[in-house]
Amino acid sequence: MEKKIINSEKAFAAVGPYSHSVVLSGAPTMQYTSGQIGACPKSGKLKETVEEQTVQAFANLEAILNEAGMDFDNVVKTTVFLKNMSDFAAVNKIYAGYFPADPPARSCVAAAELPLGALFEIEAIAAR
Repeated sequence: MEKKIINSEKAFAAVGPYSHSVVLSGAPTMQYTSGQIGACPKSGKLKETVEEQTVQAFANLEAILNEAGMDFDNVVKTTVFLKNMSDFAAVNKIYAGYFPADPPARSCVAAAELPLGALFEIEAIAAR
């Protein structure tokens, strides 16, 4: 099994000593992503609302998946972190658009604080 580090210039840069994702080759090939928040890769600034942050975090996640030749169809598990559990319904509405059929397994956790004051964060495990 080979371990490959995947980073994407199209996603928001890591804010600590971690990679965007790690891919393990084999059968199946697995991609483990770090949590993605709703910050713009170019400006480095967080979007304002939880809805805007969710959409941007998904764009960041998609860029990282694509770097490894994967997409949302390859995602088998996600973990969602919310600053406010009261945003659960709004996030679910957006989330469902990325996984319209056969959604992956998911956990959703309320977090006291997220990086840079984010309202939403998502990490994923993908397989090919």
